[in-house]
Amino acid sequence: MAIRSHLSDTVPGIEYVPGLLALGAVAIAATGVAAVVGINALIVAIACGVLLGNTLGTPAVVAPGIRLHKLLLETGIVLLGAELTFAQVVRAGPTIILLVTCTVAFGLVYLETLARVVFGLREKTGSLLAAGSSICGVSAAVAVAGTIDADEEQIAYAAATILLFDAVTIAVFPVVGDLLGMGSKAFGVWAGLSMFSTGPVAAAGFAHSAVAGQWATITKLVRNAFIGVVALAYSVWYARRRSDTGEFAATSRVGYLWAEFPKFLVGFLLVVAIANVGVLSGAQLDSIGRFSDWLFLLAFAGLGFDIRLAEMRATGVRPILVVLVHLVTVSAVMFTLVSVVF
Repeated sequence: MAIRSHLSDTVPGIEYVPGLLALGAVAIAATGVAAVVGINALIVAIACGVLLGNTLGTPAVVAPGIRLHKLLLETGIVLLGAELTFAQVVRAGPTIILLVTCTVAFGLVYLETLARVVFGLREKTGSLLAAGSSICGVSAAVAVAGTIDADEEQIAYAAATILLFDAVTIAVFPVVGDLLGMGSKAFGVWAGLSMFSTGPVAAAGFAHSAVAGQWATITKLVRNAFIGVVALAYSVWYARRRSDTGEFAATSRVGYLWAEFPKFLVGFLLVVAIANVGVLSGAQLDSIGRFSDWLFLLAFAGLGFDIRLAEMRATGVRPILVVLVHLVTVSAVMFTLVSVVF
């Protein structure tokens, strides 16, 4: 213990090494298992993380490195921009943006209505579930929570519910996509519009095919970009109902919203630009793509460690029912639209 503490003081970042090595071991094992049983390695990596995290826990020595899984995921998404051409962006841009805008707007209004009118949930709990389900999972719920002064119990309730559906949809969506005979592009866009968090969306997409994974991630990134606008809108809405705080409550949180905004979106666009100006060779782009694939494996293994089955069992029934109805409805509507458009 003293040796590890001394190393941490003298070698910056050394505390992350054990966890990263653990994630690397899980990723290598997942690749081997996937090759034998014919299941996508990303799904196996998540399953291994869930199994280890819920049986052995997360030992303190590996915890710092495993907590980097979000950074690894964001870096992988940024590098994924090297595989995207401007022609694809121009061809799909307006359509994707329109579909995402409709999804976010409909999802927010629909879940808020279900939560308050049909299921009688507490107002702020419904708002957190609406944001998390309609934009980018727990990240959106946390961002909105900071602007409407939600309490910790409400945040935990919403987060546990969203994580439950993240775990379920990772496995269910690829199966449903195959049963419905969806093409790669259509499935990727559908998953990007319907599922909640970025990691599970990418995992489900790549479980279908590489092309589906790219389109799922691109579509999801467009949804993620709404986080700042929606969080600010919630802040203004709740502030106007509190006469003692007024508009100050909304304006004082602009800095917080920028801190919560997924800035890796900017990096993704920069990589897309660099990859399309011709300064990188085909071999270099292929290397970036392979490195991005390994980052996804490491990130999804870490994501598995964060899924706690006990917390899912402890989640109340009503939030689950609200989000289930929302997910089924939005998925059905988006499947119809995507089938027509693509």
